[in-house]
Amino acid sequence: GDYPSALAHYEHGIIENPDEETEQILEHNEVCRSGLARMSIRTGDIRKGIQLARDLHGRVVKRDCAIILEQLKQYGEAADLYEIGQFYDRAAAVCLKAKAWGKVGELLPKVRSPKIHAQYGKIMEAEKRYKEAAMAYRNARDYDNLVRMLLDHLNMAEEAVKVVRESRSVEGAKLVAKFFSQLGDHASAIRFLVLSNCHQEAFQLAETTDHMAEYGDSIEADGATQDQMAQLAEHFAGVGDAHNAGRFYLRAGHYRAALEYLMACGENHESLVLAIECVAAAGDSKLTARLTDFLMGEVDEIPKDAKYLFRLYVALGMTREAATTAVVIARQEQERGSYTIARNVLLAMYQELVAKQIKVPYDMQNSLMIIHSYLIVKSLLRRNETLRAARMLIRTTANISRFPAHVVPILTSAVVVCSKAGLKSAAHRAAIQLMQPEYRQKIDVKYKKKIEALVRRVDKADDPDETRPPCPHCAYPVPETVLACDNCKSTIPYCIITGRHIVDSDFAQCPSCNFPGYYSEFKKLLAMNEPCPMCSSSLKDVMPADASAYLKSDKTNSEQVPSSTSPSHTPTLSSSLEPSTTTTVESTSSQLSSASPSSSPNSHSSLQNASRHLMANGTRTNAKARMYGMGVYYE
Repeated sequence: GDYPSALAHYEHGIIENPDEETEQILEHNEVCRSGLARMSIRTGDIRKGIQLARDLHGRVVKRDCAIILEQLKQYGEAADLYEIGQFYDRAAAVCLKAKAWGKVGELLPKVRSPKIHAQYGKIMEAEKRYKEAAMAYRNARDYDNLVRMLLDHLNMAEEAVKVVRESRSVEGAKLVAKFFSQLGDHASAIRFLVLSNCHQEAFQLAETTDHMAEYGDSIEADGATQDQMAQLAEHFAGVGDAHNAGRFYLRAGHYRAALEYLMACGENHESLVLAIECVAAAGDSKLTARLTDFLMGEVDEIPKDAKYLFRLYVALGMTREAATTAVVIARQEQERGSYTIARNVLLAMYQELVAKQIKVPYDMQNSLMIIHSYLIVKSLLRRNETLRAARMLIRTTANISRFPAHVVPILTSAVVVCSKAGLKSAAHRAAIQLMQPEYRQKIDVKYKKKIEALVRRVDKADDPDETRPPCPHCAYPVPETVLACDNCKSTIPYCIITGRHIVDSDFAQCPSCNFPGYYSEFKKLLAMNEPCPMCSSSLKDVMPADASAYLKSDKTNSEQVPSSTSPSHTPTLSSSLEPSTTTTVESTSSQLSSASPSSSPNSHSSLQNASRHLMANGTRTNAKARMYGMGVYYE
């Protein structure tokens, strides 16, 4: 405490005009001058001490001198030294003591301490400077006071709501709930009461104001207990709201009650989706059989849309049954000539299987490929790609039994387009098919004589060979419209724009549906402002992609060509699902039965009945679908 003596020693310790300013001498003088600055302030020569501290380079001496000045209640000078030394939190704290609000405001952008921001907020609030107070509370992360400022003084309810949602402030949520309640917006008040964990108050308000549905939405999103869910389910059951009763019994884990209430809603889409979720969560074969019977129409004599049976199979992980159902639904649409609808059904279900990381069965892939190959013929002809259109028609005619509504128009188109493309042998084969008794009288008069003449003409010349791009798996040359490699025995994905097999040197994927194609072909469509031919989405974000990565994921997501299918020909479904032109109830039932040996007897029987319902009621489809099946002759 002998500050004068210390001051004298520091003064005498300074080495003036040394012969050589080494690092040690400089450090020595720095220590002495720092001590001199501190002792000058201690002994009353404040101005000298402050000036010495300012002139020295180190931050520590400024802090030490500022601390001494603060002890001496020299707040202004202390704040200056803290600021020069970049001790902004200390500088702001001293300014608060000095009530230098303006200086605090200048320092706040550099202050990190929430406590200082909060103190400044309270001061600004007392001064009725509410905007500055709100900003300070925000910086202090004092969300309760921030919400209060926004609601009570700044009339910024939307911002207060945003703050509560982001911060999950319990007290803030109570304030917002009170605010909305005063405005008569009870639904919003209930949401924020739940957010503030005031569940009983929220329940009472919802009950008295008839906003139980909003209360239900809120507690479901907030992760309420099963008891709360059951309480809510009982309320909805009491007022006759079957959908919400079932919904909250499901959330409470009361699966049997949930299913009964959900089935009471009939064909309501949301209720059926929840019923499927209920059965999947329950894992009870009796409930599965009960829902299956309901979907078949055995409960209320109203068969439900087959897509719900598909969803049920997917939810239960019954991949084969799901795929068979999807193919049957698409087949029904296809038989009506609703090819776009059939393709879209398969596409949607294909994507659902991929999203759930379930292997897409080969039958489904093959059905989608065949329908899509036919649907792209029109766009190929529009772009004057006659040869490629002809190749797709050849693929279509090889599976003509899948197009029973338009056999004659398709075969006629094949004759005309193949002739134009120089594929005379293919045109001749299609013409011969048209001459069969069941088709001959249906040929358009415009083409009949030409087709008859073509049949009589004998031309043994073979059609030109297809180009053979390399297989993307093994680089072996494969005809461009053949989708299996003779060398590596792998299935090759097809380009959704041209129908050709993909190559690794010119590869891209649709940004929306992720189906593959030639990058150059995608760019052509983009230049013409045409959408993806598979999903109809924009192609503006299409980029070159890695074919090997896609092939790896495709093998993971999809079943490969069955061993019984010859890889040297375009794969078809005829060996596995199409023994004749018409799929029978018995054959579909047997496929469903054999597909799930682990099913319980009850669910097994229900699956057989479900397939019978599906086939027997196949015509029960939106009548608008028929409009898509008009015959078109491609020329």
